Amino acid sequence: MKLLEHKIISEGLVLSDQVLKVDSFLNHMVDPELMLAVGQAFAERFAGSRVDKVLTLESSGIAPAIMTALTLKVPLLFARKHKSLTLKDDIYVETVYSFTKQQHNEVTISRKFLSPGENVLIIDDFLAHGEAAFGMARIVESAGASIAGIGIVIEKSFQSGAGRLREAGYRVESLARIASLTDGRVTFVSE
Repeated sequence: MKLLEHKIISEGLVLSDQVLKVDSFLNHMVDPELMLAVGQAFAERFAGSRVDKVLTLESSGIAPAIMTALTLKVPLLFARKHKSLTLKDDIYVETVYSFTKQQHNEVTISRKFLSPGENVLIIDDFLAHGEAAFGMARIVESAGASIAGIGIVIEKSFQSGAGRLREAGYRVESLARIASLTDGRVTFVSE
């Protein structure tokens, strides 16, 4: 997605050969027009799949996921990283490791919002090692639902996540695929 790649080049900040900061348009301040284009791109890529619900992980995945759900005209569900006083019983729980924050989080989803037989599209902002996507996939599958696919806004292709997810049989669609963050430069995978 050229629009997204341009935004990454113009506003992204390479912090190391492993970390790209995109907080000016994706995960702190949000560019709503770009997120609408992202949602439309995911809807196009998964147009041939039945999608009953879009699932993401709070909070950085919410903007692209809500635009995807809006375009597909289906509900958005997000897994919570922080325990809520109102969400403590009858929940699915998975432990997910955050590469960026270097910590484990227990993510939760109320059982009443995932049903057997549903087809769920998982959307996430970044894909590094695949921990968040695998955690959400485990929750979906434990609910007896199916995974329509996994949509990633920015994939760090030089890390293992995409390969691991594909090897596990999941369809992964990434809008921007980064080959390298070497020498402070973003290099994209050439199609």
